[in-house]
Amino acid sequence: MVLKDYIQERALEIAAYILEHKATVREAAKVFKVSKSTVHKDMADRLPRINPALAKSVKKILDQNKAERHIRGGNATYLKYKSGYQKTKV
Repeated sequence: MVLKDYIQERALEIAAYILEHKATVREAAKVFKVSKSTVHKDMADRLPRINPALAKSVKKILDQNKAERHIRGGNATYLKYKSGYQKTKV
């Protein structure tokens, strides 16, 4: 299957962004105005066919982000409640 040029370019641009900024899938999706699913498909399925070495580097970063996500979630919850967040009754 041959990828359309714009899809191939997008995959390479997203990969470069993730490498440069050590970005998460969510951050990359926001910057490139695409869904998280699109970023994941580009990085997991399309990039290895376009540039296997680049795909390997990106996978390392995404795996590291995945391993650390519980820490980011815990910090977000901590900050949320530290700032005085109160759930209102409806």
